[in-house]
Amino acid sequence: MDILSLLNWRYAAKRMNGNKIPQEKIEVILESVRLSASSIGLQPYRVIVIENPAVLEQIKPIANNQAQITEASHLLVFAAWSDVSEESIEEYLNLIASERQVSLDSLGTMRGYMAGLTKNTPEQNFNWAARQAYIALGTALIAAASQEVDATPMEGFDSVALDNLLGLPEKGLKSVSILPLGYRDVSQDWLVSLPKVRTPKQKFFLTA
Repeated sequence: MDILSLLNWRYAAKRMNGNKIPQEKIEVILESVRLSASSIGLQPYRVIVIENPAVLEQIKPIANNQAQITEASHLLVFAAWSDVSEESIEEYLNLIASERQVSLDSLGTMRGYMAGLTKNTPEQNFNWAARQAYIALGTALIAAASQEVDATPMEGFDSVALDNLLGLPEKGLKSVSILPLGYRDVSQDWLVSLPKVRTPKQKFFLTA
């Protein structure tokens, strides 16, 4: 399917049938997320990939008992950095130097720009990192559609409880969104056959 057909095909599935997604499709989705756009390329978030049924059962009540949590094949947790440290900046600069075969000294301008992040409050940096994570979430939705895999973005969960369950505070992370991946259950999903509803383009697109 072309991109518009894929976007018309996809929707936030309310029920999934429990079937496993082939690993090669998962790899396409995950690599697409890794390659997603990110401000200055820093990627101030991580994605936790969960397919263990026991862990998904623990997450379900944390996510308001939404059926997709345990009916999904995989669950992606998008978790933003709780702050931006000098160490994380140095790690990224070293990665750039290695991948592009340049000296660290040549990255002085970028180092100066990124150093400004360490002057922000942790809350400011977390909010920025969370917005970056949502860019990756959008990429995941499109990538999943390209593989004809259903994906249901969710914010309806107790982020503190989920963070504690997954040990995210120790990793300097806070969950911001979760994404069950699976296949729609056409026999139980009330939304599956309904038309997609979006704002008409005449009202949606404005000119300036």
